Amino acid sequence: MKESELQYIDLFEQTRQMICEHSSKVMNDVRDEAFRRFKAQGFPSQKVERYKYTNIQKLFAPDYGLNLNRLTIPVDPYQAFRCDVPNLSTSLYFVVNDAFFAQALPTPLRGGGGALPEGVIIGSLKEFASAKYYNQLAGKADDAVTDLNTMLAQDGLYVYVPKNVKVDRAVQVINILRSDVDLMVNRRVLIILEAGAELKMLFCDHAADDKNFLATQVIEAYVGEGATLNLYCLEETHNKNVRVSNVYIDQQRDSRVNHNVITLHNGITRNKLDLTFSGEGAECQCYGCVIADKQQHVDNNTLIVHKAPHCTSNELYKYVLDDKATGAFAGRVLVEPGAQKTTSQMTNQNLTATKEARMYTQPMLEIYADDVKCAHGSTVGQLNDAALFYMRQRGISLNEAKLLLQNAFINEVIDHIQLEPLRDRLHYLVEKRFRGELNKCEGCKLCR
Repeated sequence: MKESELQYIDLFEQTRQMICEHSSKVMNDVRDEAFRRFKAQGFPSQKVERYKYTNIQKLFAPDYGLNLNRLTIPVDPYQAFRCDVPNLSTSLYFVVNDAFFAQALPTPLRGGGGALPEGVIIGSLKEFASAKYYNQLAGKADDAVTDLNTMLAQDGLYVYVPKNVKVDRAVQVINILRSDVDLMVNRRVLIILEAGAELKMLFCDHAADDKNFLATQVIEAYVGEGATLNLYCLEETHNKNVRVSNVYIDQQRDSRVNHNVITLHNGITRNKLDLTFSGEGAECQCYGCVIADKQQHVDNNTLIVHKAPHCTSNELYKYVLDDKATGAFAGRVLVEPGAQKTTSQMTNQNLTATKEARMYTQPMLEIYADDVKCAHGSTVGQLNDAALFYMRQRGISLNEAKLLLQNAFINEVIDHIQLEPLRDRLHYLVEKRFRGELNKCEGCKLCR
């Protein structure tokens, strides 16, 4: 075992009682099994196919602090909340590091007032988590980072929408990283949509302090028969932030999922999506866009498993890389035997603005059924010289021409966002990002 793994093994063995005391029985019941798996396999090396583009062992090697004793970390919502989306009325919640912020929010921050529909629950994971759902997807993933999160997570966010209930207003969750010292946080999210339910969720990740953060996140989402989940994940942190997020989604018959992951500013980011079609007639639309410069690193890895027939998946991920930034996309679609009438499209398109920028792309199809329509494709290139020349001939400066072309390139992903106010806000933030106005992002204070 390497030191990067031994420190977490020793930590868990020494602090297990403390971890459990500040959590719940449902979360505690699965810790030991997760610890056993983690201790047996350790962190994956880059020889493991799904981790070949990100050195996980290196990311977890530093000795970060952890708030296992659940000391109160002061947060002022008035100061923290800087990502209001004009004209979008939301139900607003905070997760501070890895704990649900249970205090009542000031009236101006409640997203327009009004209660949630009857039966809808949004609250602390340690209070509401059910053994029927918690860790049922993540525990089968055979993923060391997920197991580490399961070992150490003490709280998080719980979202439940009953049968046939439609939550009209979007639920906005602000994930705030806040600390006076370098800190590791282990955030957990459980989303349950029963049959016919509808939910729109927006996660916004921000870092409120200029410290080194290591954040692991595990999201489990159960989408029942005929249910619809729109899940938007926006990262705007800073160069000292390391984010490793694993999302697990299970879809039942005729369900719909729209998953959007947007990285506007970061340090090192590794996003993993595992989505399974467990029932016929389900559909998913998965979109991602990345804007990276300096020495930032963004790795998106997806696995879509078609277990049932008549299901449709569509993926579109776009990257714009500048300076010495590194990007990676590895997508795999697995069509299992019996999943006839599957339709799947995977597309990854990338722009590298400098010779030093690096992009790695690996789209894959694995098909064990004979009546399917599946395709994939990827491109890596630079801005079109002819288009730049055409625009400069009409009096547009070179920098402005580049900005316009990059905006148009990324906007294909942004335009698929179904919440119009959020879509408009992201168009604005993307343009600011290309103009360099978010390069010194600290939390979201520059998004005012």
